[in-house]
Amino acid sequence: MREPRLLPGLPGDPGPAGLPGRVETPPATGRPAGARAWPVAVVAAAFVVAQLTLVAPGLGLGWDETVYVSQVGRQGPAAFFSAPRARGIAFLAAPVAALTTSTTALRLWLAVLSGVGLFLALRVWRSLLPPPVVALAGALFATLWFTLYYGPQVMPNLWVAYGALAAVGFFLRAARNPGETRALVGLGLAVGFVALMRPPDAVWLVLPLAAASLLVRAWRRPVLLCVLAAGLAVGSAEWVIEAYVRYGGLAARLRRSGEIQGGLGWYVAVDDHVRALGGRTLCRPCDVPWRNPATALWFLALPLLVAGGIRAAARTPHRTATNLAAVTGLVFALPYLFTIDYAAPRFLLPTYALLALPVAVLLVRLARLRTRRRPALAGLCLLALLGHLVIQYTVLSSVTRRVRTDTATHVRIVAELRARGVRPPCVVTGEEAIRLAYRAGCASRQPAGPDTSITPAGLARTALHRPVAVLLSHNRPAPAYARDWPSYPLPDLPRRPSFRVLISP
Repeated sequence: MREPRLLPGLPGDPGPAGLPGRVETPPATGRPAGARAWPVAVVAAAFVVAQLTLVAPGLGLGWDETVYVSQVGRQGPAAFFSAPRARGIAFLAAPVAALTTSTTALRLWLAVLSGVGLFLALRVWRSLLPPPVVALAGALFATLWFTLYYGPQVMPNLWVAYGALAAVGFFLRAARNPGETRALVGLGLAVGFVALMRPPDAVWLVLPLAAASLLVRAWRRPVLLCVLAAGLAVGSAEWVIEAYVRYGGLAARLRRSGEIQGGLGWYVAVDDHVRALGGRTLCRPCDVPWRNPATALWFLALPLLVAGGIRAAARTPHRTATNLAAVTGLVFALPYLFTIDYAAPRFLLPTYALLALPVAVLLVRLARLRTRRRPALAGLCLLALLGHLVIQYTVLSSVTRRVRTDTATHVRIVAELRARGVRPPCVVTGEEAIRLAYRAGCASRQPAGPDTSITPAGLARTALHRPVAVLLSHNRPAPAYARDWPSYPLPDLPRRPSFRVLISP
């Protein structure tokens, strides 16, 4: 019986295991850089086109997006910026948001930028894994419904995924070749970028990389640890400084962040993430039934696919890269799977970006096997991938259709508010206040919840000299300060029946 042929670029192990003790160096492919880059470029370009055709049209700003955009945008006053948030994604949106109020222009900017980000993050791996593996990993990650959904959005999680993917690649290159200064610079920039987007995520990125630098004898170089620490410190500096300026110190900000997130502790949220894959952008509380098990089949198969990828690379020079990508991806998932009691698919985007690499290793290996069952095996893999794509597209279509309907309703509500005299300068409080206020050019202020930027008495005083609107649903009683204000019905929003507004006379 013939031995299976190893795929090109994943040769058999020429000798003893490469770790610990020395670093495995993949052989040069002999191909020009352009030949190695074009498959990734095609994936990135297709990612941009898919966003612009399937996601961006008619998609209004979400709740979190509005908070970030309002910090740099010109449509209305800045919304309350809570303790867990970081301003990195707002900086990324600023070049467009500061110039125009067009959501379409912002979507176009971020869609193109996210395609460039995917290309650059994958390109870091061009000397670590074969081009077909890197391109396939990018395609697997880019076709997940929530990757496409958040590509053109002002949300930080996808950019954390890009930074993490680049950081692990740069770390491997710097560890493999101590003289590669560009890899060290890239490592520091990638870690700093993640910290700018979400400082706590940067900590979970640095932990496995620092551990690898200490545990692997060939990687015990102080410069690696220094670059990791410097990137983390510089990237999170703005967040830490703001903690002392606005929140009473770093410990106070971390404590307040935990409170807003519902308290950090031991929770098993794996089942919450499984249910959220059916089209829930935020599952909090995640007590919904699991109606579409097919949407989570890939998630349930992911551990086996990753293990298969690690096994496929076990006797190749690419073992180290595959293993570190898998370990870092799993470490990234720990806080979201076991410390908070709710779920959102976007939380695990960095994990999926890194785990796509070992999965791609496995699939490319299977595609190159020389056995009599190769046609059947290839057909089975192709059928599974096509089914996966159909499911991802179906969920994406459902989510975007729902959000576009909400966007159209928001436009009608704002038109109603303006017709009732709610015009800048104005204040909106109550349910859905942040999105509707920013769209109307008003300030959003809340006397309760994470915001608490104003008191009921303060709202009553504000109503004496500018319009104040109170949004209510479910026939909830009016607050005491607005009990005598005129009430007007508004178009209902999902989960907000009997939506109405009380407007100061």
